[in-house]
Amino acid sequence: MAPIQALRPAALVKGLVKGLAALALACGMPLAQHAAAAQDARACPAGTLYLTFDTGSMSQAQLIADTLRRHHIRATFFLANEPTVRNDSSLDPSWAPYWKSLVADGHVFGTHTFDHVYLRSVRAGKVTMRPQFGPHAGKDVAMDQAGFCKELRRSAEALRGMTGAGMVPLWRAPGGRTAPQTLQWAEQCGFRHVGWAPAGFLGDELSSERYPNAVLLQRALAGLRDGDIAMAHLGIWSRQDPWAPAVLEPLLTGLERKGFCFATLREHPAYRDWIARPIGTQEGAR
Repeated sequence: MAPIQALRPAALVKGLVKGLAALALACGMPLAQHAAAAQDARACPAGTLYLTFDTGSMSQAQLIADTLRRHHIRATFFLANEPTVRNDSSLDPSWAPYWKSLVADGHVFGTHTFDHVYLRSVRAGKVTMRPQFGPHAGKDVAMDQAGFCKELRRSAEALRGMTGAGMVPLWRAPGGRTAPQTLQWAEQCGFRHVGWAPAGFLGDELSSERYPNAVLLQRALAGLRDGDIAMAHLGIWSRQDPWAPAVLEPLLTGLERKGFCFATLREHPAYRDWIARPIGTQEGAR
């Protein structure tokens, strides 16, 4: 047998497919599932990535939607009611056509809390949160479990009101700030938390001067690996050189050339069973 270094990429993929087939048969995998696994190995030799977007200023929202549509990529969007460049908020009814178009394209949605509330502290069974937006913006607010769950559900209710579509039972904490208490409460009311891979931090919220788009592009292309969750925003107020026009298109093209495929978190191995539970156990997001 030739050493593995001498095998061409096509031969490596062919060998991988044969190996998957043998493993599937040994494990008693149904033939249809075996065929699907073999097809995935051929089509996605580098593996699968999971693109996620948080709302933000919405300045790049339409460009991102159009780019994903052009590449036939479905992503997962985490929604909060944030001020936008149109002088409204991202979950105002004025944004219904946009969210409806994403629903029609097959994207998936989770909650980013409604008022983009940041975890401050946990004491005596209550959490202190600081909403970034809304009537209590900039003030510390004590929440019990009921209040916290209501905050998670408000984004789901807004999406359903605009589009008729439900969210998957997933949430992302603003800033990624969680505590055992908030994770537990969220799961008890139906939502599992989603972070991102270190290489999946795409850096669109960083300073343009210190992290120019060319640097962010090369870092993502070099660092992303099979199974990684990537995170960016639909627009960032503070970034002077917007990320999406300069980075998103070449990033997707480069990752596709490397052999990556893309999927929503509905298909992610860490979340698909949670999402597929009976509807009665998912009432928080439905």
